Amino acid sequence: MGRRPRRDLLAGLTVAIVALPLALGFGISSGAGAAAGLATAVVAGAIAAFFGGSSLQVSGPTGAMTVVLVPIMHEHGASGVLTVGVLAGLLLLVLALVRAGRYMTLIPAPVVEGFTLGIACVIGLQQVPAALGVPIPQGENVAVVAWQAVLDFAARPNGWAVAIAVAVAALMLAGAWWRPTAPFSLAAVAAATVAADLTGLDVARIGQLPDGLPAPSLAFLDVATLGTLIAPTLAVTALAALESLLSAAVADGMSGGHRHDPDRELFGQGLANLVAPLFGGVAATGAIARTAVNVRSGAQSRLAALTHAALLGLIVYTAADLVAKIPLAALAGVLLATAIRMVKIGSVRAMVHSSRGDAVVLALTAIATLALDLVQAVILGLLVAGALALRAIARHVRLEAVPLRPDLPEDHTEEEHALLAEHIVAYRLDGPLFFAAAHRFLLQLSDVADVSVVILRMSRVTTIDASGARVLGDAIDRLRRRGITVYVSGVRDGHHQSLHALGVLARLSASGQVFATTPQAVAAARLLLHHAGVLPAPPLLAEPLPP
Repeated sequence: MGRRPRRDLLAGLTVAIVALPLALGFGISSGAGAAAGLATAVVAGAIAAFFGGSSLQVSGPTGAMTVVLVPIMHEHGASGVLTVGVLAGLLLLVLALVRAGRYMTLIPAPVVEGFTLGIACVIGLQQVPAALGVPIPQGENVAVVAWQAVLDFAARPNGWAVAIAVAVAALMLAGAWWRPTAPFSLAAVAAATVAADLTGLDVARIGQLPDGLPAPSLAFLDVATLGTLIAPTLAVTALAALESLLSAAVADGMSGGHRHDPDRELFGQGLANLVAPLFGGVAATGAIARTAVNVRSGAQSRLAALTHAALLGLIVYTAADLVAKIPLAALAGVLLATAIRMVKIGSVRAMVHSSRGDAVVLALTAIATLALDLVQAVILGLLVAGALALRAIARHVRLEAVPLRPDLPEDHTEEEHALLAEHIVAYRLDGPLFFAAAHRFLLQLSDVADVSVVILRMSRVTTIDASGARVLGDAIDRLRRRGITVYVSGVRDGHHQSLHALGVLARLSASGQVFATTPQAVAAARLLLHHAGVLPAPPLLAEPLPP
């Protein structure tokens, strides 16, 4: 932090200016209030910056977390939100200790894009009441609440609130296009506040904030309600881990030279979420937008994020009266612009055009985010993406007949060639033999007809699970019941365990029908046919087959 402090201090100042209206807006949107948003940005921002695994990450209240906290606030109140934050912090520490951070990178890109698109829609719908200048209607579904707000506005129009929200959002979007690193959000909010004061507009304001952070306390904890908070806690934990690690990865990509430690990042976020509720803060995560501003502003170390938290803390203690005058419609405009900027049209278009499966996963995740909750949406997206991936892998499993001509001497007659081809067939198995492909394999192999010996070449099987081993055993039994002898060749060392555990190779090995190479299996098959009187003599191999 001492190498280039000037650049880090300037970056921290820029991020603090950008973060102030976002912290206020997300605090209000969550239902916990503007003071809770500021407390989260100060406490969680400082702790995550110091103990986290990314040197450039900026943490605090985010729109995605707000979406999760709103139903918790409706059902359990402020104490439930604070309790969930503490419990989520403990679970994040456990995830860090078991080194679960590396597995978060396995989430498919269409799920992340659909998740982000759904969150952006939810955040935008949440701002409709404030942007229209009407009280927030009762309800849990954001689309229903937004529609009711529109009906209330139609009954009692408030044009000034709409004008403020639209003007702030437009200024932010235009400024982001012109100068991405400039803090247009604060400028827009300040201008709206001054205009509202000078003209005496009748618009709702944030209201009085406490002068400073409250003393740390655990008074909100209620042991009797812990059982009802398990599901919300899991949702907050999953989101905090996912969004924080995604944000840290974005910071790495933008900086080029930094690499975050995912497990240490989970540890830092765990501590931040454990401590922030003690000061009245809500659950926090790494914030992608603020982290991006931090990197673009020239941040080189943790000093920038720590400076951002310190400056916000200074505002809490010195400018609470000024913050109280900010119109709620102005913050709604900030969050509307933020929601619009969250959607990267290019990325969504690329996912949609990539493949039909990617488009389905993206759309399904986005719709589920709107209709259900975020964790259910991600789980549903992962299940569908996993099913489509298994389907694609299963399609790569091939069972094809291979010619046996290389093992025939040149002096064999055409009749003998035809006789051998009629009574011996070799099949090569390519790809993974697992549960998703096993049924198709069984049907293909069971259709073998008019042969005496089947040779299964297993050297190109990439993986085999219990389902695949069992189906292989069933296919061999079916062929045996039809009087067809089965030889197996080229079984890889790593596949013996599954095959032996289910007894697939036991009987074949006992009767000498398992071979290391395909030429050995072909020679045994020809010898069998010779003893059966089908072939006149067991000729020597002229040219070896691959295993």
